[in-house]
Amino acid sequence: MKKTLLAEFTAREGARDEVARLIGDYAREVREEEGNLVFDVYTRASAPRAFWIFEVYRDEDAFQAHLKAPYGGPFNAALAPLIEEDASVLTFLDPLSVPV
Repeated sequence: MKKTLLAEFTAREGARDEVARLIGDYAREVREEEGNLVFDVYTRASAPRAFWIFEVYRDEDAFQAHLKAPYGGPFNAALAPLIEEDASVLTFLDPLSVPV
């Protein structure tokens, strides 16, 4: 079963461009992971410091491999002082099965 999540955080005042640069670099790495299917980065139109990252992994094993990737720790360490939250807020999503 696919592993899908939404990561949210808000860049501190004056840090938006640096956060965007960090996420861009990180996105290129994650998109190369064998088990990553989607890694899309968004900002809220009405609040451009608010970032949302929509992630989909092939399965739980692929997600666990993502968490162990060597570039994840340095990314999170660099991001932490630049965002308002203590860390990214993660929301795990399940697909809704609807009859067709």
